[in-house]
Order: sequence, then C-alpha cells, then structure tokens
Amino acid sequence: MPLNQYVYFALSSRRITAQEITEALGIEPDETRVHNPRRLPVDPARPFSQSWKVVCREPGLCVDEQIAHVLDRLRPRTDRIAELMKQFNRAEDEEEQGLQAVLEVVRYFNDDEQQDEAGQPQERDERNLFGWALDREAIAFLAATGTVLDVDEYDIISSPPSD
Repeated sequence: MPLNQYVYFALSSRRITAQEITEALGIEPDETRVHNPRRLPVDPARPFSQSWKVVCREPGLCVDEQIAHVLDRLRPRTDRIAELMKQFNRAEDEEEQGLQAVLEVVRYFNDDEQQDEAGQPQERDERNLFGWALDREAIAFLAATGTVLDVDEYDIISSPPSD
C-alpha cells in the first residue's frame, strides 16, 4: 500500500509572531504560515494567527524516525519552549491561550501520486513504515513543553471507473 507521511512541530499564536518565536528560540523554522481566514479590520493590523514549524518530510523513514529528526533539533531548546508556553498561556481558559504547541503526524495511505512526488519507491519496500511508537524521550519532551500530539491519517481511495 503506498504511503506518504510527514511530521512537524508547530508553535501557533495570535499574540506572538513567527519571527519573535525564532528570536526567542534561536532556531530557524523550516516553514512559517500566516492564517487570516476572517480578514477582519483590526487596529493595529495583526494576523489572525501565525505558525512556526520544524518539519521532517524525508521519505522512507518510519514516523518515529521522523519525530526523532524533528525533536533532535528542538531538544536543546526544551526549557525555552516551556518558558514561552508558560509566558503566553497564563490564562486558565484554553480559548485565551496565546501560544499552542503541537506535534503533528500526517499520513496518506493509498496515495500513489504523492508517493511518486515524495520519491518513495513504488515497489514493495522491505521496511514496514506503518507501525510507529513514541519513546520516553519524545513523551518527556511533549510533557515538558505542553505539546499536544495530533495524528491525521487519510485513506486516499481512487474512485472506480464509471461505466
């Protein structure tokens, strides 16, 4: 079964910019994104939300190996990430949180087209990429930084040819 998967760690905020996160952590992100779905006029003009991401899209790795690549870059800044989370999340109401951390796992099954683009072999690979687990170090990082683990899995089913 063709499989395309990637992992990223994101810090998202309505109150702190991706550039400010970069400066606070001393780590350049792989990606940043500005989310402004409402485009409401605000004075001063501020984006709805910004995301700062460290990403691993390397094909042929199991999810736990992709997670390890991402967390290896972040572990030296675990304490600083935890400090930022505390600084911007003093409110008890989750809706008032100023900074959110997520470790996102995204997997597409039966995805021939994306698999080709990712450069993964179409032939049966001897490695089983379907199973994965979090080790104690990963769990400790998630706990220390207040990071949520989110796993999205999609089964891309081709529609049968119509008669």
